Amino acid sequence: MLYHAYEMQRALLSSASRWAEIGAELLDNPSLPMGYFGMGPTMASALKVFAHIYEDRGKPAFNIDSVTVEGKEWPVAEAVVFEKPFGSLRHFRREGLPKGAPRLMIVAPMSGHYATLLRGTVARMVENQEVWITDWADAKMVPLSEGDFDLDDYIDYLIEFLHFTGEGTHMLAVCQPSVPAFAAAAVMGAEKDPFRPATLTMMGGPVDTRASPTSVNDVAMERPLSWFRNNVVATVPMNYPGAGRQVYPGFLQLAGFISMNLQNHMMSHFEMFKHLTMGDQESADATKKFYDEYLSVCDMTAEFYLETIDQVFQRHTLPRGEFNHRGKLIDPGAIRDTALLAIEGERDDISGIGQTRAALDLARSLPEAQKKYHFAREVGHYGIFNGSKWRQRIAPVVEEWMRTHAR
Repeated sequence: MLYHAYEMQRALLSSASRWAEIGAELLDNPSLPMGYFGMGPTMASALKVFAHIYEDRGKPAFNIDSVTVEGKEWPVAEAVVFEKPFGSLRHFRREGLPKGAPRLMIVAPMSGHYATLLRGTVARMVENQEVWITDWADAKMVPLSEGDFDLDDYIDYLIEFLHFTGEGTHMLAVCQPSVPAFAAAAVMGAEKDPFRPATLTMMGGPVDTRASPTSVNDVAMERPLSWFRNNVVATVPMNYPGAGRQVYPGFLQLAGFISMNLQNHMMSHFEMFKHLTMGDQESADATKKFYDEYLSVCDMTAEFYLETIDQVFQRHTLPRGEFNHRGKLIDPGAIRDTALLAIEGERDDISGIGQTRAALDLARSLPEAQKKYHFAREVGHYGIFNGSKWRQRIAPVVEEWMRTHAR
């Protein structure tokens, strides 16, 4: 019933959003008298903010048409090159990329947002690398006939994607996938798989959430797994291809993130309202652009979500040496030649300090020269992989690490 109630509310608010948009256009119309009264522009601005918050959103596009390298603009080609039911591999390559440029697979989080949340990550790395990114599917759009998708499947997908991209590929995991990416590197290392990654960069990942727990960790620890199963798992309604599938809905994930920083989100929209009333369209558009991405959400399978809560946040099976893949214990010591880079942000309120760095200690067989820790000062969680600090201070560290440990 939870999902059905949301769908009803969404339909009502989507309709209200459209009416608000029409109202704003009428109030802004210079041929109508309301546009010349003091309350007209103010009411129009308020309606625009409301319309934006509740407009119906789909999957955003990457829209990386070109990048500028050393003052010259280069076109970027984008294509889906490998497809599976629960995710595809999307390829980006700019014209003029030198022969033998590093190959990089970016692992996007499966956490309620689309892979386009890493648009800034891709845009920066495609300047000097050939880039692939995991583009995870919205679980409500995957028919039940395709089966389940859990942590084991996630790891299998990463291994299969690495086989596709070829030997010597580098892997970069942002946030949540740091755990399955590390596990995939260990599995491939144990099997001496020739396609194991040359390097693995983990950014703001919850490898060991016992270190500096955040509010996200606290929420996962406060209740038993049965509470999450009974209260946040819902059934996809009949109007979607994945009808009948058990999922953790994206709208619940979004509600959780917004509630943790509710005041900040309210202030952002109030600032957007003020910018609109003052005619500062550029500043208003910047806020709108961020929320167009942030408010676009997708569902994840219930089995993947519950296993992540259980193994990563509650039982800490990876740092305790109890993490299994397909019934076989994963040995972090099997990582012997995949160079590891752990990056953490000083102001990260989602993955605390030390949670990602823990991966370096787990890889006990890896020489110290193939381990590196980077502490990004004055950087929050999203700043690790997006924005000016990412582009100017963090990305160069990742690029240098890949070139130093190319295979």
